[in-house]
Amino acid sequence: MTAKRLATLLLAAMGILFFSCQSETIKTQVTSPDGTLTASIGLSDTGQPYYWVAHKGTTIIDTSYMSLEVKDLSAFKNGFTITASETSTMNEDWEMPWGEQRTVNNHYNELKVSLEENTVTPKKMNLIFRVYDDGLGFRYEFPEQEGMTEMLITDENTEFNLTADHKVWWQPGDWDIYEHLYNETSFSNIDALSKANHPNLIATYIPENAVNTPVTMKTNDGLYLSFHEADLTNYAGMTLKVDPASLKMTSELVGSEILGGKAKVSLPFETPWRTIQIGEKAGDLIESNLLVNLNEPNTIGDVSYFTPMKYIGIWWEMHIGKSTWDMEGSQDMNTYIEGSKNSARHGATTENAKKYIDFAAANGIKGLLVEGWNTGWDQWINTEDREGVFDFMTPYPDYDFDEVMAYAKEKGVEVIMHHETSGAPRTYEKQMEVAYNFMKENGMNSVKTGYVGKIIPKGEYHHGQWMVNHYEKVLKDAAAKKIAINAHEPIKATGKRRTYPNAIAREGLRGQEFNAWATDGGNPPNHLPTIAFTRMLGGPIDFTPGVFNIKFNEYKEENQINTTLAHQLALYVVIYSPLQMACDLPEHYTLDGQTHPAFQFIADVGVDWEQSMVLDGEIGDFVVMAREEKASGNWFVGGITNEEARTQSLDFSFLPQGKTFKATLYKDAPDAHWDNNPEAYEISTMEVDSTTNMTIEMAAGGGFAMSIMAP
Repeated sequence: MTAKRLATLLLAAMGILFFSCQSETIKTQVTSPDGTLTASIGLSDTGQPYYWVAHKGTTIIDTSYMSLEVKDLSAFKNGFTITASETSTMNEDWEMPWGEQRTVNNHYNELKVSLEENTVTPKKMNLIFRVYDDGLGFRYEFPEQEGMTEMLITDENTEFNLTADHKVWWQPGDWDIYEHLYNETSFSNIDALSKANHPNLIATYIPENAVNTPVTMKTNDGLYLSFHEADLTNYAGMTLKVDPASLKMTSELVGSEILGGKAKVSLPFETPWRTIQIGEKAGDLIESNLLVNLNEPNTIGDVSYFTPMKYIGIWWEMHIGKSTWDMEGSQDMNTYIEGSKNSARHGATTENAKKYIDFAAANGIKGLLVEGWNTGWDQWINTEDREGVFDFMTPYPDYDFDEVMAYAKEKGVEVIMHHETSGAPRTYEKQMEVAYNFMKENGMNSVKTGYVGKIIPKGEYHHGQWMVNHYEKVLKDAAAKKIAINAHEPIKATGKRRTYPNAIAREGLRGQEFNAWATDGGNPPNHLPTIAFTRMLGGPIDFTPGVFNIKFNEYKEENQINTTLAHQLALYVVIYSPLQMACDLPEHYTLDGQTHPAFQFIADVGVDWEQSMVLDGEIGDFVVMAREEKASGNWFVGGITNEEARTQSLDFSFLPQGKTFKATLYKDAPDAHWDNNPEAYEISTMEVDSTTNMTIEMAAGGGFAMSIMAP
């Protein structure tokens, strides 16, 4: 035990003794329901609050101080005494309207500690800790108090003091975008500033050595930790500033040049929860429900207007250079970067949309997304003044909106609207009422929104308080119209889908499109085995899997997908979303005049789950997941690996006993390889039950997918 730690414990003991003399009811420690996790609160000799966390008696977060700085006021930092504490317990089950599982258990012990300054006009602050078996969340609460109705928070200084130089999977603390690759280093070697000025990112700002959340770690003792936040409401998004020497992270909120601070709030007010998910296996992090549990229950009521579905769309062809978003021929993903002009090859034509609808109807795909259908795409990115570029109701002359909608309805395919705001949220807020009414008049229930580019007005960032409030306004206004939102270039997912279950999916990561146009080689094979244990902990991802034409040499010889075809199939199970795209072109899902045999898995796989479980996995290496589809009782298994080939053992004990299932396995062929032979696959069928065991070979960058159909 360090001298610093011993001194802290002595001070805490003295403080507890003092408070015990005042009142027998004051508590400064709370333990998880299973007793394995303990959070403790104390005060320094200057009256500054701190906390520490222990797992099975071993400290995992050492003494970590807490404070906030406020404009025109002294900081909420020193001079506090503990005046009271309350404890409570919650144990409830709630049902997801859609999700990774039907029923979620919300079981925690809570400690609320009241702090008050020892001054004539004391400031008051409460600290609330909720401790679960799978981690904890804590937040600051500012009650109503004399002489203070609002605050401009200029800094929040919440520390996370690590106990060793852990292995970390991180991306830089970018105030504008989450579309960076994850890095794997020791904590002391994090260097976020080296990732600034990425050539493939339009909007990016990395002001200091900080990381975005979720940030995931593995300790030398084999414990897994992930740091994030929950219920991000009316506040700035949190990055974590890194001090490599002291092995400490400190909250660093995304700022605003216009506001002149980080967050302006009215009292009473609660900050978002600062969260630490804890697992003894890597898969425990994925199975954790900590983030959704820390959010308020559903406030918008029934969301049956949204049905989890698979969809196809006019989208991928623009990224690989087959077509353009605009009729002017300037906006495919080649010219976007190089600034040259191409002849017009507009993708969103009436004829092309009908082709996609026909394929969807013939193959059991329920949704269609059409990008580039509305005018304005020649201006959306190559101009400083992007206000009012789109109106979301005026189609290009070669796209007969009414004809496409009627044809889709006839074929039983639901059309998903697309709203690219071009980073101009003020314009979008003025348009939403009319645009959402237009959607409902045409039977459209969901929309993909986009915020490409730097935010207008200048001085605001995608992840600051102003935009956090905008994204929530969109959810609320859309919910009033019974519309679901799939947000791209979003604020981070923090579990608010529990409160607003019309928040069906979001991007917020380096997506599939980077393989088609990035100049750095695209996403490496270890990308998605990392994403599953980092970004996916926040919530559903619209990653757009399902590329079969891995090399797409007829369009771009310099780019490719860095996985096998079997890996692409497995993503429908591994990377969760209730809205899953089959992103490739219809002609690439055809083989010898028939639907590609491997497409059957995409047609069969579920999107809404009774239960989900991680069968095996290590961060950045591989992950194997099983999910049971709601209602049908069918199971689906997916496994993916990084650039290393591996033999995976598969135990079917998750199946109900006494039942035999018909299984179809889609796996890498013996000579498959993500680069040398990515489209080589094999399909086999078999019977399985809960006693079955097998081994499956995954190629380098490969994977496998299995449908297990109930009898």
